Amino acid sequence: MTDSPIMLKQAIPYIRLYKGKIFVVKVGGRIVGRRDMLDALVEDICLLQQVGVNIVLVHGGGPQATEMSLKLGLQPEIIAGRRVTDAKTLEVAKMVYAGTLNIDILSSCRSHHSPAVGLSGVDGGLITARKRQKGKIEPAPGAEPVEVDFGFVGDIVKVNPQVLNHLLEGGMTPVVSCLGADTEGNVLNINADSVAQALASALSAEKLVIVTDTEGLLKDAADPSSLVSYTDVEEIEAFKREARLTGGMLPKVEACIKALKGGVRRTHIINGTKPGALLREIFTNAGCGTMIVERRERQSYQQAELAPQAVPA
Repeated sequence: MTDSPIMLKQAIPYIRLYKGKIFVVKVGGRIVGRRDMLDALVEDICLLQQVGVNIVLVHGGGPQATEMSLKLGLQPEIIAGRRVTDAKTLEVAKMVYAGTLNIDILSSCRSHHSPAVGLSGVDGGLITARKRQKGKIEPAPGAEPVEVDFGFVGDIVKVNPQVLNHLLEGGMTPVVSCLGADTEGNVLNINADSVAQALASALSAEKLVIVTDTEGLLKDAADPSSLVSYTDVEEIEAFKREARLTGGMLPKVEACIKALKGGVRRTHIINGTKPGALLREIFTNAGCGTMIVERRERQSYQQAELAPQAVPA
């Protein structure tokens, strides 16, 4: 309690900086699947809204899709962090992503008196995608490429953020599941990190925040204390060449890099299993996860975040 005035004073410059800006927050299925963790995140999001930040919440649901597939006798196949989606798996994705999980998040928002609207990339022509073509892919960095047919997996072609802007202007929180459609209306499964990145770029968002169940980017995946708190694209590319990034972290980091190149100022990867992680990352000097920028300034984390050029005109 005695630290509260200090924390509030520390947050004031950030509140001024971000008022009226858009943050895209992507939350993974492991957080959504735990009501206590989900409620804690939604509570943080509500506070951000109270100080004038506009939030678009994108969610995945990989663990729940895997669980449902197994219950239905389907064996999930995931390559380089991406789910192979045949016709039956697509039906699972529609049930889990746009159904159960989206409703669970809306329920949490309602319990915190935060008006939210659930939708997918199919709604309002939000996301137009094309079916991914069969091709060769490295299962892991440096591994021998193998030919993969991802099935009903989509690559994003276009984003029409009009529906999101309408909701934000009306004081609503859009809660977006990771489905899209092609121009013929065929539904496609899209990686949630890719959805969050595309929406952040289309909305000219100030931040993309990826909420996962790890501390952030680690120099050594086996050592939680090796957190990289502040880095840039050049260093990330070096990590990739050294095969330090594997599994589900790869699409997250790739989404951050693409968002930065698409005009998003700051990207973050944080541990949503810890209450208050989103607020600590946004409103404190030290943060709690990994902040990735396009080009790292020769400054401290605090100086980089509150540099004069970052202040709105």
